[in-house]
Amino acid sequence: MTATTHLDDARMKAMATAIRVLSMDAVQAANSGHPGMPMGMADVATVLFSKFLKFDPAAPRWADRDRFILSAGHGSMLLYSLLHLTGYAQPTMADIRNFRQLHSVCAGHPENFELPGVECTTGPLGQGLAMAVGFAIAERHLNATFGSDLVDHKTFVVAGDGCLMEGVNHEAIGLAGHLKLGHLNVLWDDNRITIDGDTKVSTSEDIPARYRATGWHVVACDGHNFADIERAIAEAVADPRPSLIACRTIIGKGAPNKQGTHNVHGSPLGDAEIAAAREALGWTLPPFEVPAEILADWRSLGAKGAAAHAAWAGRLAADAQGQEFARRMAGELPSLEEAEATFATWLEDNQKVATRKASELALGVLAPLVPELIGGSADLTGSNLTKVKATTPLTADDYSGRYVYYGIREFGMAAAMNGMALHGGVIPYGGTFLVFSDYCRNAIRMSALQQARVVYVLTHDSIGQGEDGPTHQPIEHVMSMRMIPNLELFRPADIIETAECWQLALEKADGPTVLALTRQNVSQLRKAGSGENLSAKGAYRLEAAGAARKVVLVATGSEVEIAVAVRAALEEQGIGADVVSMPSMGLFRAQDAAYQADLLPADVLKVSIEAGTTFGWEAITGPDGLRFGIDTFGASAPAAALYDYFGLTAAKITPQIVAVLGA
Repeated sequence: MTATTHLDDARMKAMATAIRVLSMDAVQAANSGHPGMPMGMADVATVLFSKFLKFDPAAPRWADRDRFILSAGHGSMLLYSLLHLTGYAQPTMADIRNFRQLHSVCAGHPENFELPGVECTTGPLGQGLAMAVGFAIAERHLNATFGSDLVDHKTFVVAGDGCLMEGVNHEAIGLAGHLKLGHLNVLWDDNRITIDGDTKVSTSEDIPARYRATGWHVVACDGHNFADIERAIAEAVADPRPSLIACRTIIGKGAPNKQGTHNVHGSPLGDAEIAAAREALGWTLPPFEVPAEILADWRSLGAKGAAAHAAWAGRLAADAQGQEFARRMAGELPSLEEAEATFATWLEDNQKVATRKASELALGVLAPLVPELIGGSADLTGSNLTKVKATTPLTADDYSGRYVYYGIREFGMAAAMNGMALHGGVIPYGGTFLVFSDYCRNAIRMSALQQARVVYVLTHDSIGQGEDGPTHQPIEHVMSMRMIPNLELFRPADIIETAECWQLALEKADGPTVLALTRQNVSQLRKAGSGENLSAKGAYRLEAAGAARKVVLVATGSEVEIAVAVRAALEEQGIGADVVSMPSMGLFRAQDAAYQADLLPADVLKVSIEAGTTFGWEAITGPDGLRFGIDTFGASAPAAALYDYFGLTAAKITPQIVAVLGA
């Protein structure tokens, strides 16, 4: 989109000055924040929004808008100023006055769940850029599926030196270059300042060379010369490769005594420097007031976008695929009745398979029915079993594919999936070993914070991984992920629970899901039922006591089979025992008190069995219960030998329960 062309340099300078003044005033009022980046990038942002960006402030969720992502999220006042000035309903000037205060939509870092004009939540440096790769993947895929009349937009990113230093940047740009994501353009705020001072104290690398080496187009400009900025962006937009636009800027530009130094990076300018900046910028109005003529120029950009939006809406209404496109963008699932019917027939079988294999079987049913599913793996496809017939490769030559080979880039994969989910129109899932979730943990946390519908297929979920040893055997991982708010973790016990958990994962539209899956085969424990999704309540009574109930055995995943064997041994001794399978501790704890009390009555011994840390299980067993697990690192041996060594067998657990009951 080429926006207004009537704005001369003087008017654009005034528009950029409005960003600078709003930013420094908001940070000063809050006595907290980062004025330097918004002031330094004000000229670049003014050119981008006035000359290139396709957006409609009246319709922040317009599907074919360009995406603007502030990867350098600490400079949030740049984004808040732009949204207000261009005419978005929020933030209002009152919101900006309330910057960084409790319940303000203008949070310290941009939050997508607070403001519709914020595409993704940024702050952890590098992840905005990495998520932008996912936005660009989703755009190209949907373009290949629905055509350019419905999907043809770009993703623009503002990133700072810190974003380009973070390790995830290496992963993200390698993937983007490999996939030739030409609609992705990164505006690098090349101010050469970090919190510690000049960047020369910590880095001497040739960043443009690094980007060129990964297949990117690189162009540079004077970040305070409007014509040069426009030239560079135009060159980037025209190039078929992803582009890095190195914008040489002065951090805090406009603050005469502090600009160009780290003193404007992470703290308010102070009253004296604010006054000096106002004089230098020729701004005479008090804080939080913008001259009508400057505001009118900004608001004119939104009107231009409204026309582009209206033309697109006409094409959508006339397009034969319009309704399907709208369904996907709305995040509405197609009917899963056919999948449910297929899964119900599995109750009649007796399939002893690893839950990673069960996941593959479930995906084989679901993927043809849910065309928005896009899978992938961090170079472990054959181990995670994440690729099925319906998910052909998504490549630079064929963006219509539905499977991304992410390479050994766990963090980059997770961040990209966040971007894909937040773009809309796709539901991403990706696999790696559970132990390697540490590489991408912050992106998983960001999935939960941003309410992103992402499915993490994390296999080899315990010492059952076997011979690769403790470096590859999760211990603390399952429980630690249960601690992340809004992240649903499922550890299914067999093929039936795995299918149920996949369905629940797809139905969770407001956050991510982890499927923790076994390497080793597990018996099918559910062979009859009404068709009800028993995993939906997080836990259920798999087997009831025959004798008078004295014990409730609670287990997850591969250890449910062990619990069944323990129950049989106890019943032989006249000790009644229930087996409760708990695929999701979170969903169980969300049930009402009556349901929880029915499964875990107060007058019995409660025992947990999980091949991981026992930490946290006291919330289920109570302080007087028994907790069987592993609170050390694992070891290298076949899985069966490890389970015996760590005491996770019926033969070793049963006597300990009997001893406690007899005490």
